[in-house]
Amino acid sequence: MSLDWKAYRFDELDVHLLYAILALRQEVFVVEQTCWYLDADGKDQPAIHVVGSLDGKVVAYTRVLRKGVSYDAYASIGRVVTAPSVRGHGVGRPLMRQSIAELYARYGRQPIKISAQAHLQPFYGSLGFVGTGNIYDEDGIPHRAMLLDDGAS
Repeated sequence: MSLDWKAYRFDELDVHLLYAILALRQEVFVVEQTCWYLDADGKDQPAIHVVGSLDGKVVAYTRVLRKGVSYDAYASIGRVVTAPSVRGHGVGRPLMRQSIAELYARYGRQPIKISAQAHLQPFYGSLGFVGTGNIYDEDGIPHRAMLLDDGAS
């Protein structure tokens, strides 16, 4: 499965692409995972939006944030999502690799912090992220902070 990868600043997103991104986030995070939270949290504007498309449809997405937006001392990658239609087809790993590369290209090599769903720790661990601290509840789902620090900071 070969996706088309692109990264956008907020002001580069046209209304159709922004709608597709928000619809995917709501489909998975709000409806599928039944997490009731304000998705429009003010962090989309400073973010880099990494989008994976298949046949013109958004099927993979992350939001890349510079240091100081989500965490004072770390850059971060969040809103990691793949469409149900592509799960199990190896999309998550290239999505994260693309996001890490985009973060490094835009902001320089530095430690990255994520808030990972606890059951996905082995997946993120395979990409070099290491769990830190205890598991905590975020919107009714167990999460754990994880750091990627390849020593290039």
